[in-house]
Amino acid sequence: MVQDLQTALLAADNLRPIQILGLEEQCSLTDTIISSNPPIMNSEEEFYDAETGLESDDSCEVSFKDAPVYEAKQTSNGRVPSENGLWGRRTTLPSPMFSRNDFSIWGFLKKCIGMELSKITMPIVFNEPLSFLQRLTEYMEHAYLVHKACTLSDSIERMQLVAAFAVSAVASQWDRTGKPFNPLLGETYELIREDDGYRLISEQVSHHPPISAFYAESLSQDFNFHGSIYPKLKFWGKSVEAEPKGTMTLELSKHREAYTWTNPMCCVHNVILGKLWIEQYGTVEIVNHSTREKCVLNFKPCGMFGKELHRVEGYIQDKSKKKRCVIYGKWTECLYTIEPKVYDANKRIEKKSGDSKKHKQEQNAGSGADDADEMPDVQDTVTVIPGSTLLWRIAPRPTHSAQMYNFTSFAMTLNELEPGMEGVVAPTDCRLRPDIRAMENGDIDAASQEKERLEEKQRAARRERAKDEEEWSTRWFQQGMNPHTGTADWIYTGGYFDRKYSRLPDIY
Repeated sequence: MVQDLQTALLAADNLRPIQILGLEEQCSLTDTIISSNPPIMNSEEEFYDAETGLESDDSCEVSFKDAPVYEAKQTSNGRVPSENGLWGRRTTLPSPMFSRNDFSIWGFLKKCIGMELSKITMPIVFNEPLSFLQRLTEYMEHAYLVHKACTLSDSIERMQLVAAFAVSAVASQWDRTGKPFNPLLGETYELIREDDGYRLISEQVSHHPPISAFYAESLSQDFNFHGSIYPKLKFWGKSVEAEPKGTMTLELSKHREAYTWTNPMCCVHNVILGKLWIEQYGTVEIVNHSTREKCVLNFKPCGMFGKELHRVEGYIQDKSKKKRCVIYGKWTECLYTIEPKVYDANKRIEKKSGDSKKHKQEQNAGSGADDADEMPDVQDTVTVIPGSTLLWRIAPRPTHSAQMYNFTSFAMTLNELEPGMEGVVAPTDCRLRPDIRAMENGDIDAASQEKERLEEKQRAARRERAKDEEEWSTRWFQQGMNPHTGTADWIYTGGYFDRKYSRLPDIY
């Protein structure tokens, strides 16, 4: 029971694709949980939850026979060939993940009952060695889909790949049980991938509410992708529901197109008792503001028998609202597109053959109610309808991923300090955070001490600003209006890659 509680509360900090952010501070005393001290909560001390994983089948054994595939530029085990043969990105972390089995949080949990969710602080032992800004960057793991969209002349085909990009961003999060570190106010992260043709900059622009802003652009000026992320949490007794806040905007410069969308809802089940499991559900609308075409994606709730768990189904319509194609698959596995008439005919056949099976399931279903919301059995992988085109499929994780916080090959590289990087990236970059670096190296005691020091330094800086009646000033982003939706947004002001790091806060 204690282990179930431990696992449940741990992953409740991990609500992605909504990417739940947290506030500037965490309680330093809870970091000492690793030495069995009970946590003490403080009204000023807050936490943030981040993207989640979902326990799922490992199988991607779908049939790709006779399915045309959009070609993708992918690397092997996250290692990029180097022209001089001397450098390739790392394929593992410096130290494997430590066991969490020895850490009980039952006493911690009892003290949190009835508290506002944004005031709960998780012990460092349940973190993963990444900042949320770095985890947010995992949206770019499948940037090849956007590059491919830029080359297509047909707007419906471009929308298909944009939809695949939006869905694929969620895929790397299942089975990720660790929560990222809270970004400090003013913290930044840059990522330059010349081989993948883009660069990205992000900044923690607010701590109340907690907001992370990012901006990515193609090195060939084909596209830019930007947004700001923050959530709204609701506690429903046995589950936590996260409502996404913030808009994703993708602009394809060659085609003079702008696409916007928001993330689906996420629900974490069994945060108090039972085995944790997560589902994503709700309607995501991707709008092409230039052509008025729209993609409507339905992230399906699992249903009574779990048949719909992980499934995504939707369609693309043109400006006259005519359905042009159907999109289907699983956000944990793959995504296909097919002609609407073919899809509808297949669904009619499927419905007829499934009626008797459904009746048998209903007869066998138990009527008793458990204290926990049991996770449904994961159903078979996606059945490929003849005539379908594969838009995207998940890449296999490294064989040692389970010992490395269940990181993907891409995630494995995000905190690496490449040769010559220190002194080039901004002094506020996540890679320079001593607590994250200590945890990555397997020194949990040092990580806890550094985390406490950084948070106290941040609190002291806030007190000084309040004393001087000084407002916090962001460096690379400013509040403005999204020109396509007319809603409030954080706009990149430019200049980061000029390497003129003036007016940066001393946060480390």
